[in-house]
This record gives sequence, structure tokens and C-alpha cells, in this order.
Amino acid sequence: MPMHAASETLTLGVLWHGLAVPLSRLLLSVSVGLFVGTLIEALQWTRAVAKIAQPLVRLGRLKDVAGASFSLAFFSGAAANAMLAEAHEKGEMSRREVILSNLFNSLPTYFLHLPTLFFIAAPFIGPAAGLYVGLTIGAALLRTLGIVLLGRLTLPPLPEGCVACLLAEDQKWDWRAALAKTWKRFQRRLPRMVSYTIPIYVAFFFLKRWGAFDVMEAYMAEHVSFLSWLPPQAMGIIGFHMAAETTAGYAAAGALVQTGGLTLKELVLALLVGNILSSPVRAVRHQFPYYAGIFKPGLALNLIISNQALRATSIALVTLAYALWG
Repeated sequence: MPMHAASETLTLGVLWHGLAVPLSRLLLSVSVGLFVGTLIEALQWTRAVAKIAQPLVRLGRLKDVAGASFSLAFFSGAAANAMLAEAHEKGEMSRREVILSNLFNSLPTYFLHLPTLFFIAAPFIGPAAGLYVGLTIGAALLRTLGIVLLGRLTLPPLPEGCVACLLAEDQKWDWRAALAKTWKRFQRRLPRMVSYTIPIYVAFFFLKRWGAFDVMEAYMAEHVSFLSWLPPQAMGIIGFHMAAETTAGYAAAGALVQTGGLTLKELVLALLVGNILSSPVRAVRHQFPYYAGIFKPGLALNLIISNQALRATSIALVTLAYALWG
């Protein structure tokens, strides 16, 4: 549609019912979802899941400190990595064991932020959130099983030990402390999320009206052949995933859900592809300073590369399986 034609038919009623009302509903549901997800995260709900560490550790021939780090990673990734770094510095773990143990922790690290991830994604993309999160959980499980198998094949057998002995006792839920922590995080996260959501939603509303996706479709046919199996609308989701934070990708997806143009499968595939392509940039931007503060720089870089390679491979396999059989 030509731009001047779109401008002539753009009335206050269209802006109110097509933009203001759905955007307001979206912001309200996102705010509620963010608060609930942050509260569940603050309550350390994943402690019970950590009980699976012992059999997996034994199966993968990892040392007890790796199992303790795995359990600790369900509620503190920094503490889990510090435990591995300390064991390496003391000579209790080889470089290979540290790398495998750190990769082994990808599952609990993912579960640590899973409530927030789901409750942020759900208001934006509705039913697609459960499917997308489920597929990324499958990728995380695939990574863990792969590391267990690799450890089984490359590490020597170990004597029986006690993973739980290296961990502090579980604490009871402190609702007052959890609510205070949740409110503090909520106040910090909400403005950032809103700052992404509003401009992206408004931009997609007008881009759809002005026929921008038709132009993108023609461009993709000529220049982006490796992603030609995705519709042009999906490129906006992938682009925001790569250029900004994950929330921006959800906001772009949410705008497309409200205005139409993507099937459920296309939406999920776009999110998965955006997840894969955005990971290396985020790793350099966020992870290297974090890892370099715990491990020596050379080992920190090795860990980041190994983590990103394993993560991209697992999500790519899940994406391929879903694209073929989903």
C-alpha cells in the first residue's frame, strides 16, 4: 500500500483500536508476567530439580565438585563457576574437567532464568511461548546429555563420592525477602522492557500498513537466500534479536501476533533462528567480562567459545527437527 494511501485512512479510531488498546493490554500483561516470573526466580524454585545431579555426575564420570557446582548453578551461576575456578586453581580439576563441568552447568543456568523467560515471552507471543520455551529446554537437555556422554567417553572412572556434602543446606522460602528482591528487580527491569516494547510495537504497526514487508520479501529473494524459507516478517524478529536484547525480539514477535502475518510455526522458527544468530554477539558483550573475572583470560575465552558452539549446535538441531517434523 502506498504511504499516502495509508495516511489518508489512518484515523483516530484506527489508532485507538488498532494500536493504543492492544498495546496497553500487552504492557499490562507483560508487567504482570515479569513480576510473577521474577518472584518465582527469587524463591529459588529450582533447588528440588538439583537432586538429579548425583546420577548424572556418576554417569558422566565427573568429579563431586562438578556435581556440587551443577546443583549450585540452579540458583547462582557465579557461585557455581567460582567453585570450579577454585578447584582448578588447587589442582583438583584438570582444564578439560573444568570445561566439561562448565558446559554441564548449561542446563541449571538455563533453568535459573526460565520462569522470567516464560512469563516475559507469554504476554508477547501467547501460545507460541510454551512451544518456544519447550524447544529451548529440549536444546538444553540435549547439551547436558551430550556432555554426560562426552565425559563418559573421555574421562577415567571415579570412586564414589558425595555431591550433597559439598553444598550448604537448603534454606526455607523467605517470602518477605523474596518479595523485596522481586520488587527491586522488577523496578529495574520494567522500564527497560517498556522502552523496547512501545517503539517496536508502534514501528511494526506502521511498517505493516505501509507495505514494508512486501519490500523485504523482494530483498530476501535476491540477497538472503539461506533464510528464504522464512517469511519476510520473520526478518524483523531476527533483526531485533541480533541488534538488541531478547525482549526486543519478543516485542517484534508480539506486534506480528497482534497484526497477523505469521503462523505459529513460522513465529517459533524465527525466534529460534534469532536466538542462534544473536548468541555470539551477546557472548562477547556480556559473558567475557563475567568469565574473565572468575577464570584466567585464556580459560575464560575457551569456555565462552565452547559454550556458544555447543549452544548454537543444540538449538540448530532442535530448529531443524521442528522445521522438518513440527
